Amino acid sequence: MLEKLTKSLEDNQNISFDEMKIVMDEILNGNHRDEIVATFLQSLSKKGETDDELLGMLDKMNEFSVHISPNCPKKIIDMCGTGGDKMKTFNISTAASFVVAASGGYVAKHGNRSVSGVSGSADIFEYFGFNLDSDYTKITNMIEKLGIGFMFAQKFHPAMKNVAGARKIISGRTAFNLLGPLSSPAQVKNQMIGVFADEFLQRIVKLLQKRNSQTIMSVRSDDGMDELSTTSNNKICLLKDDNITTFTLNPEEYGLQKGSISDIQIKNKEDAIKSFVGVLNNNSNKTMKEITALNAAGGLIISGICNDFKDGIELALETISSGKAFDKLEEFTKHCDGMEKLEGVEKL
Repeated sequence: MLEKLTKSLEDNQNISFDEMKIVMDEILNGNHRDEIVATFLQSLSKKGETDDELLGMLDKMNEFSVHISPNCPKKIIDMCGTGGDKMKTFNISTAASFVVAASGGYVAKHGNRSVSGVSGSADIFEYFGFNLDSDYTKITNMIEKLGIGFMFAQKFHPAMKNVAGARKIISGRTAFNLLGPLSSPAQVKNQMIGVFADEFLQRIVKLLQKRNSQTIMSVRSDDGMDELSTTSNNKICLLKDDNITTFTLNPEEYGLQKGSISDIQIKNKEDAIKSFVGVLNNNSNKTMKEITALNAAGGLIISGICNDFKDGIELALETISSGKAFDKLEEFTKHCDGMEKLEGVEKL
């Protein structure tokens, strides 16, 4: 089936939803050599993925993944990006996730180690004592008790090991880069997703709408980040109350200072840790603090805690300035027996 459908793709023919589910079943079960899978994925990318093809892949990925179901009194959200912007920035969405949790939200953070950047969300959580191989029940309890927990993609999507070799051969973006953030193991219905190209802003939102998502915000900065940024204007697509709207956000209109990319870039994992802690401890540079607050504001809107960016930014900045954000990091780190690491950050 895979070889036949690869030929169809090479002839610029689309694959049906059902055909994609069948071939994805073969791929995720490890029935094909890496080279054959790589050719299929490259052919699919070259032709351009249809919504049916992406939904077929997404449904099968979710079928093969492990799921958890935290029981929280408010909406559970995720905040992550498709990655690959190669900006080498500090872990903005991870810092923003802690601010959201410290503001009363619940974040089921889904992520991995860094591929194209310096430090991934998994690297940050692991540094502060979190065991990436933690029991599923423990992670569920953390989200319920602390308001934040981490779901390591490799643990929750074990079948994805069967495409790792093919993706390494390709050494570039495939449909999986787009689908990763859409396949939350906590099956969240409320997400903020950074995308690597403008063409996916509305598309991701519409795909998730077809899978009964409630509030989805896709974002991309005009200077190419898969985050909201204070270094430029931002394009946003929002699904809320089953309506989709698109708009541009200028951070300066909300009292935020225009920053520079160099203000938020890091050179190594040590820089990543210091920057992350510095933001939450309210002693980072202004650009790092404000870009975190801007992204946290998006998360607070998705959570239903704030109605708009004005209120969201105000609450996020107050959460950082008051010490609540750092308190949340301390609470998380104590839970993971990692206080020694946190206390040692200032010595780095």
